Amino acid sequence: MIIKMILIALLIYMVVNLFLAMRIMIKGHPKGEPMSKYIGRRVLTSVIIVTLILIAYATGLITPNPRPY
Repeated sequence: MIIKMILIALLIYMVVNLFLAMRIMIKGHPKGEPMSKYIGRRVLTSVIIVTLILIAYATGLITPNPRPY
């Protein structure tokens, strides 16, 4: 159960970074923080999420749905 809460928190963090990057893109201030900072965090978070899912599946913490329909 804790692994699912961690994954949900990471997904929320990824969405927040997406909206922070959008805010910077809309403002368009050249002297502010670069948008790539938030996009890079989003990509890193995605890599962490995929890695955690693979590790959790390999160790048996999560199980896939045996019947997808």
